[in-house]
Amino acid sequence: MNAMRMLRMIVGGLVLVSSANAQVFFTSWEDRARATLAQQPGWVTPLVTGSSGLVQLVRTDMVRQITPTGITTWNYGNGKGVNLVPWREVEFDIGFPPYIDHNSPRIKNGSGDVSMLLKYRVLSDKEKHAYAVSVSMGGSIPTGSYANGSTAGSITPTLYAGKGFGKFDVQSSVATILPTGHTAKLGRPVVWNSVAQYKIGKYFWPEIENNLTRFRGGPRDGRTQDFVTPGLMLSRFKLEHDPKNRLALTFGGGMQIAVSRFHSYNHSLIVTTRLAF
Repeated sequence: MNAMRMLRMIVGGLVLVSSANAQVFFTSWEDRARATLAQQPGWVTPLVTGSSGLVQLVRTDMVRQITPTGITTWNYGNGKGVNLVPWREVEFDIGFPPYIDHNSPRIKNGSGDVSMLLKYRVLSDKEKHAYAVSVSMGGSIPTGSYANGSTAGSITPTLYAGKGFGKFDVQSSVATILPTGHTAKLGRPVVWNSVAQYKIGKYFWPEIENNLTRFRGGPRDGRTQDFVTPGLMLSRFKLEHDPKNRLALTFGGGMQIAVSRFHSYNHSLIVTTRLAF
């Protein structure tokens, strides 16, 4: 046996071993994620409000906002990205930087900030009581170009809770955004999102959300910005007939309507696409 033939056999064996190990790794991941997600209610993740349970999907949103001065801003991506369930009861998210188009010669377009989030599901029940409670710690890195991102990073602790009543469910999340610098400029806003959803038929999830921000510190100190967001989610369109395969598409859209006297924008259109896996 010459040296070249021996080298080919060694390389071929390494490739086979690596392929087998990769297959075992991904199969184990899928089984673990499937078992973890099966222990919570199967509610669709709302348009704005964070899910009270865990999710594993790829998500991208598009948001159109109209400012009081009449400038129309498009946000492509809206900071969404990949949500993973790497361990039992745990979710890890990576939010890709969005691209922001201001449609104005006076404001430069560019990318936003990178974000990450680690969530732990504290309690859940899928059958009799249908509820979920989770906590998370999020963070952002000021990677935005020009003025399209924050001037400092941030840490965002969040509490989530949800309760089901047959085909109807309510979910809510409360978070506070703690900047790592420039606090006098950025403040420490508190964000409270709530949603009520109802499942109709196999795919339709009409919902109505309330998205409230209370500003603490900074130039908007003491002000409250509140939106009512009616929306419709279409979920889930299975891509495989195998019940063990989680591949499925979800689509949705809604309109944020300002109901507070103070608001930095109004009539914000939100469109979302998700691929669960």
